[in-house]
Amino acid sequence: MIIKKFTYLKEYYERYEKSVSIGSLLFGFILDSLTLQRIDALRENVWIAGNIFLVGLSIILLNRGKGDAQGFWLPNILQFGFGALLGAFFIFYFRSAALVTAWPFLLIILAAMVANELFQKRYARLAFQLSFFYLSVFSFLIFLLPLLLHSIGAMAFLFSGAVSIVAIWVFVNIMKRFAREKFLENRTHIWRLIAIIFISVNVLYFTNLIPPIPLSLKDIGIYHSIARNSAGDYLVSGEEKGLIEFFHLREKVHWSEGQPLYAYSAIFSPGSLNTNIVHEWQFRNKAGEWTTSTRIPISISGGRTEGFRTYSTKYNLSPGLWRVNVATQRGQLLGRKTFEIIVSDAEPALEIEVKK
Repeated sequence: MIIKKFTYLKEYYERYEKSVSIGSLLFGFILDSLTLQRIDALRENVWIAGNIFLVGLSIILLNRGKGDAQGFWLPNILQFGFGALLGAFFIFYFRSAALVTAWPFLLIILAAMVANELFQKRYARLAFQLSFFYLSVFSFLIFLLPLLLHSIGAMAFLFSGAVSIVAIWVFVNIMKRFAREKFLENRTHIWRLIAIIFISVNVLYFTNLIPPIPLSLKDIGIYHSIARNSAGDYLVSGEEKGLIEFFHLREKVHWSEGQPLYAYSAIFSPGSLNTNIVHEWQFRNKAGEWTTSTRIPISISGGRTEGFRTYSTKYNLSPGLWRVNVATQRGQLLGRKTFEIIVSDAEPALEIEVKK
């Protein structure tokens, strides 16, 4: 009876393999988006580490085992593990990203997710498995080590790269004991793919195209005034917005000469990670180029789920297009707010919003 049910299940899967595969990916992505909340939470990191262990174990068993049962179950367990990992990474990196600059790295993760679905037959190839495995390990270490070291920046990133190389070297040597023939056949491809991934991620990081994970921008806005009440909440005064304003490509700010504007931001940082960010005020000059007017360094403290609230004040403004970049000290962009300053003698209608 059990054998008959197993045979039926296998036949059903083989008949609807593509639909089941896509459904599993979507289910895993939705589940991750609903359950993965804080990047510094123990539960989230245990979940990712557990999937990495599952993937590593599946690779070992898949390449040493023989038989129909292993050939049916292990590739799909491996596929689920990779899908869960890449989905989690995409969600965390997406939350930390300003798409205008970080899209190349997000595209790599998204492409890996698609490849996980389209090329699952290649799971029989050890080089393909190990390249996916290495990308997962490196992506995990990029934000895990800053959490453990309580620091972000180039040194933490370089350390994560070094640890990822040591980790994959150890794993490959374990693989050699269980699948020596397959390893020797794929040895050149394995190290070539790992080298390509390592170099590509480093290039993206040092050109500021990787999000400054584990930091993330929770809120940003341009206001006419900011004050703090006795409860510690921020009271921000912004212009009333009608329905038509939601269809504008950029916010319009009515301004009187001599008056300042305020850039408010709320930035999430893990509880043990206190760092510095920058508010960079830029305007578009007559040549159409963005020119930096002011860079205002700001210290932030970690641990607040809604983000550490802070603001900068800008005088010496002029009409035209402006933007405020919220970035790390080395230039990794967390997010930006683009707006147009319009000269107005009359004070615009304002509404007060409470930022808790």
